[in-house]
Amino acid sequence: MSHFLIFIFGLSVGSFLNAAIYRFKKKKTILIDRSKCPKCGETLKWYDLIPLLSFIFLLGKCRYCHKKINWQYPLVEIFTGIVFLLIFNFSIFSTDNQFLSLAYYLIIASFLIFIFVYDLKYYLILDKVIYPAIGISILYLIFLNFNSWSSYLFSAVLPAGFFLLLILVSRGEWMGLGDVKLAFLMGLILDYPGILIALFLSFLSGAGVGLFLIASGKKEMKSEIPFGPFLAGSTILVLLFKPFFIDLVNNLFLF
Repeated sequence: MSHFLIFIFGLSVGSFLNAAIYRFKKKKTILIDRSKCPKCGETLKWYDLIPLLSFIFLLGKCRYCHKKINWQYPLVEIFTGIVFLLIFNFSIFSTDNQFLSLAYYLIIASFLIFIFVYDLKYYLILDKVIYPAIGISILYLIFLNFNSWSSYLFSAVLPAGFFLLLILVSRGEWMGLGDVKLAFLMGLILDYPGILIALFLSFLSGAGVGLFLIASGKKEMKSEIPFGPFLAGSTILVLLFKPFFIDLVNNLFLF
């Protein structure tokens, strides 16, 4: 039953993230403004906003204008629900402070999912999102993981400094300052060697997707491709399956 409830909670958080992504772009308040259809502007009722179920019952269309609802909405809800369920099921949080650690990782996962989608859609990592995530991570390390805070801090400063160097060398053409801040956050979350694994997966997946888009004619060599989604996605992946990736790397080096 607890697994079902955490999944439902994740669906609800995913629905909130969808609303936040839309309202941040439109510069609207998150908690006060009522949800409206982005196509016709009709104010949505509570039964139009039930996570996932409303999309299914409405057959993926707005109740009022009958235009298609963006697939982003159910996908983000389902993905958030699955990530929450995996975090809860794998018990990656501290055994000493289970509730606070679980809350921290659920919050951080929510930030990463927001960053993933927002940067994918708008090519921007918002300071009003990344700074609170960094602040929460630092507080978590200070109060719940104090003995290891220096290792996490080093794991955050090093990749951020490397990314900043890439910006200076390329004069801002290869990546932006948002990626530097995200790299810093990644180190605070993953520590060593998790941060190295996540960065490797980010560059590997980014290069693979970039080559595919160029080969398919959807992008050109000089086209801009946001790197934030690859960084955020790899962070979530390593966060969930860190022991597996560490064992895989160790086995590869042994061979």
